[in-house]
Amino acid sequence: MVWRDVPLGRWLRAVGMAAAPLALAFIILSALGLIALGPAALTWLGLTLISAAGIYWLLGDLLRTKRDIEQLARGGEITPGRGRSPIGRELSQAVQRLERESRERTDRLVSDHDGLERALDALPGPVLLLTAGQTVVRANIAAKNLLGEAPEGRDLTAVLRNPDVIAALETAARADSGQDVTFTLQMPVPRTFSARIEPLRQAAADGTAMVLALVDVTAARLSDQMRADFIANASHEIRTPLATLSGFIETLRGPAKEDAEARERFLAIMAQHAERMTRLVEDLLSLSRIEMNEHTTPTDTVDLAPLLANVTANLEWRAEERSVTVTSDIATGLPPLQGDTGELTQLFQNLVDNAIKYGRENGAVRIRAWRDGRDGQDSGDILVSIADQGEGIARQHLPRLTERFYRIDTARSRGLGGTGLGLAIVKHIASRHRAVLSIESEPGQGSVFSVRFPNISAKPPGSAAP
Repeated sequence: MVWRDVPLGRWLRAVGMAAAPLALAFIILSALGLIALGPAALTWLGLTLISAAGIYWLLGDLLRTKRDIEQLARGGEITPGRGRSPIGRELSQAVQRLERESRERTDRLVSDHDGLERALDALPGPVLLLTAGQTVVRANIAAKNLLGEAPEGRDLTAVLRNPDVIAALETAARADSGQDVTFTLQMPVPRTFSARIEPLRQAAADGTAMVLALVDVTAARLSDQMRADFIANASHEIRTPLATLSGFIETLRGPAKEDAEARERFLAIMAQHAERMTRLVEDLLSLSRIEMNEHTTPTDTVDLAPLLANVTANLEWRAEERSVTVTSDIATGLPPLQGDTGELTQLFQNLVDNAIKYGRENGAVRIRAWRDGRDGQDSGDILVSIADQGEGIARQHLPRLTERFYRIDTARSRGLGGTGLGLAIVKHIASRHRAVLSIESEPGQGSVFSVRFPNISAKPPGSAAP
């Protein structure tokens, strides 16, 4: 039973505890004859009533203070009130100060937490916060974009399947010291990361015990690889024309110094070799630029039909040289591609140019573009194929055609002005556009080079490119 927020039983017990000593004192005084029984009883009754009122007010203030403190502990708000007793008023003021300071402290903590969250998401590199048991507590936006799923609450082995990283985490936890490790993720294109693992001196309130920060070093690794490839391959490719130029220069300075006919013939050959070196350097620079950006997907959109028509028009002169008929079969209503116009032009120009150069003279080259309808829906990928009527390619050569400087017939390729880099450029442009290059060929039956592009119009709204 509660009487005006004060439990009656508790109040009666408190009044009884206060009245009992008074009663005992008045009984002793009356027994000693110091005070009459009647006045003693009346005095005791008056003091008891005064004590009961004071105890009621004080007990009510204490219980109110208790409820307010419990409400604060639960994160709720208290109703401002004024105590009935002096002690109650002081307690009420103290609780209100406590609430105000607690609210200010909570607001500061929330603001700091939000600031840290925004700062973490603003970091360009992926960052994962982990428990001592390697469970992901928090992942910033860059980490979510890299891993493709919501990693919070999952074990790192299910999120980042790399044994070198797991081993480095275990070493960092055991030795209580930072660790560095380099690893490669294969999908959707190979990307190399440098990982820094730093254990915290004391685990955070949310369980965070280690920080895993990743830095994408793909571009640096590709740059190193390209420099090595340039030294190994470009020097070999340039050596022959340089030796030829040096030989002709010596001849023109010596025996053929006065021979006008030989001079004109030698100068024409020298011009061909100089042009070949120029094309080689241009292709190397182009390949270098494409490889540096291969891990980033283009964001522009490109209409396929006019782009292929432009490629065909640009190579019309070469087709006329070899009496090759170029035909186009472009399906209507193709959705746009997500890509870079210049790179896609280079991709198709290389494929069509190869089909004209290596196809049969007086033959035909067919360009097709259509939407894959395997499921009977309009959401299929977009395919582009270039078919020639050349001699075809033996099966053992097909896997290596896109390697830099790989040639089936080196003399013929150089004679036709090839640098050995055309299909390597095609492969890397396709990879940057998340497309797949496939080659079908049989000796004596020509070749078909096909590129399959993902259909961006089939993606759900708001989905990002991988």
